[in-house]
Amino acid sequence: MVITAKQEALVVNSWNEMKDDAPTFALKFFLRLFEIIPSAAKQFTFLRDSTLPLEKNPKLKAHAMGVFVMTCEAATQLRKTGKVDVGANTSVQHLASVHFKAGIADVHFEVLKFALLETIKEAVPYLWSEELKEAWSESYDHLVVAIKNEM
Repeated sequence: MVITAKQEALVVNSWNEMKDDAPTFALKFFLRLFEIIPSAAKQFTFLRDSTLPLEKNPKLKAHAMGVFVMTCEAATQLRKTGKVDVGANTSVQHLASVHFKAGIADVHFEVLKFALLETIKEAVPYLWSEELKEAWSESYDHLVVAIKNEM
């Protein structure tokens, strides 16, 4: 799997368009996941005992923002570094450990990918194309492969 210069440019350009409203799109990203797999909310310890609606839960908002930004930023770094960089505050090994302990399976990664792509499509409809979809898919797949390899 290699991300091309054109794919990198598509990802970077679309991410730059989304950055300013990232908290909104991040929450939509996770709400879309929970629409598809309602039981996925139980995987998050901070949601298990919460009585707040998901869209109002500050811990979910913070988590969603972190994941969305990390995913998008990792995608923009791929071509430069040749590897997945998830930022200074965490590591691929940590992500793998958390996902392994939670019992996350391939199907969960696929649904999350679908939710990510649908969120990006909604965020930047004027940029959306098959090429943009492929660029984000390739970038996301790199991140997932790195996590799975550590699992």
